Amino acid sequence: MQFSLFARLVYVFSVVSIALSNPTGEHQCRVATNRHSTFPLLDDISIENLHALFANGSLTSVNLVHAYIERIREVNPSLRAVGEINPDALDIARALDVERSLGRVRGDAGAVILGKATMGEWAQCRSRKASSSHGWSAYGGQVLGAYYPQQDPSGSSSGSAVAVSIGLALGSIATETSGSIVNPAERGNVVGIKPTLGLTSRDMVIPISIRQDTVGPIGRTVKDAAYMLSAIAGKDTFDNWTSTQPFDVAPDYVKACNYLGLKGARVGIPRNGIDYYSDSSTKPVMAAFEQALQTVRDAGARLIEEANFSSFDVPAFARNSSIVLDTDFVDGLAKYLTSLSTNPHNIHSLSDLTHFTRSDPREEHPDRDTYVWDRQLGRNITSSSVESFMAFQANLRMGGKEGVIGALDRHKLDALIMPTFASFHLPAIAGLPIVTVPLGFYPAQTPLTMNLKRTMVTVAPNIPFGLAFIGRRWSEEKLISLAYAFEQRTMVRSKMKPYIRPTFELFDQLEPTEEMPYKLKVQYRAPVISQPKFGQLVLSKTMGRLFSVRSWIWSVFGFQHSLL
Repeated sequence: MQFSLFARLVYVFSVVSIALSNPTGEHQCRVATNRHSTFPLLDDISIENLHALFANGSLTSVNLVHAYIERIREVNPSLRAVGEINPDALDIARALDVERSLGRVRGDAGAVILGKATMGEWAQCRSRKASSSHGWSAYGGQVLGAYYPQQDPSGSSSGSAVAVSIGLALGSIATETSGSIVNPAERGNVVGIKPTLGLTSRDMVIPISIRQDTVGPIGRTVKDAAYMLSAIAGKDTFDNWTSTQPFDVAPDYVKACNYLGLKGARVGIPRNGIDYYSDSSTKPVMAAFEQALQTVRDAGARLIEEANFSSFDVPAFARNSSIVLDTDFVDGLAKYLTSLSTNPHNIHSLSDLTHFTRSDPREEHPDRDTYVWDRQLGRNITSSSVESFMAFQANLRMGGKEGVIGALDRHKLDALIMPTFASFHLPAIAGLPIVTVPLGFYPAQTPLTMNLKRTMVTVAPNIPFGLAFIGRRWSEEKLISLAYAFEQRTMVRSKMKPYIRPTFELFDQLEPTEEMPYKLKVQYRAPVISQPKFGQLVLSKTMGRLFSVRSWIWSVFGFQHSLL
């Protein structure tokens, strides 16, 4: 990678070339037809649909970028999923259309960076859980999920998931330290891939922990997420952790999308890792999970019950993780700040950042406190200290030999399967991959549960939840194969629509004229909003997650950014 990837990008895949293919059993997108042409709806459209439309000349990059911008304008005042639109996006799209007309096609990975998704400020790594909320930042405001009014989007890659869930972009890039890809993905009814630590570069990603942070894709389908992962995976001299990859060229993860991927697979169920996080609010999730297990069996997989973790001491790995993340953030943030080309407020350390945050009214301090930073500054140890090293080693053992890897090895398994809400803790501390796919939705009459700040709804009718496949390092191909086979048999995503969604579609802007085949037709539309019934309010705990950036400087093929 010659330019820096940055977490929480909204991608428009607009320069692509492979023709549409449809393996046996693959879901077909819904289409909308006007008197001029037929196009898939933008909340359904896939990368391969776009391959075909670009190849036959019925769509241009400009058309696509314009449609997404119109959709953002419709719903972003309500959901605030997109923090900023790339001001050069249409110009880049025009240049790429010219390239295509001259016979140059960028391939599967060609994309226009449409903008920046809103995210939880500092990846929820600033305040007490009761003092903050998933998806809030002083810059972007409060992101909301699209499946229930005032829905908690989970986090911290909140806008990345919400934007994809309602077709504000084809896909997005997110980051995860512990749950920050898979949790928003499940709440957005989309697919999220948390890659093996070192599969993708973290260069110029604001760090929480160099020993846990990873960059991965969010898409509406497993195959779209696989396309994006193939595009961003690979070695990078600016991130030494990528040098541990066991291959010189990253696999083509799209080839792993196999309808028969579950046949013959050995999949384990770590019940002790699931039961610890289960409560009354997860009963509908567990009911759907048991049904999903039968689907997996019917697809030819062998399920191994009680493939438990030999050691699952949650308080212990929570204490160790606190030490690792605290020390890594203090040191990593200082290094990140020194690499910025612009630093207008002279912020060079966590102490400087804390002072700025407490002084700027936009940061809503003290209502949103700096508890996590205060704790980090009070440790007086560094990431290279013996205490931090021992905590990291203890977590590697608990997540690996005593956790996921131990269960896989003892039972000779290809993967573990868990509800997404319970899936991410051990893979986070051991650097292991996860793929989450839609599993189901909370049923009607589900009592409402609020976040600790009492500002958002965490559980309610129609809110989605997910199913996770977990594996060894570098096992993304196997996990994608399993997830794809499950997805194609269930098509859960299509069974529930968001309560709010944009209405602008590709055919709305394509109006034939004598001068040109199509021209842009800009018009304002109100989003479609359906109001579900509100139930009883119940106070419940939510999980805090882990990034925020203030301003962007754009260029054609990459970008730089400055903080604060």
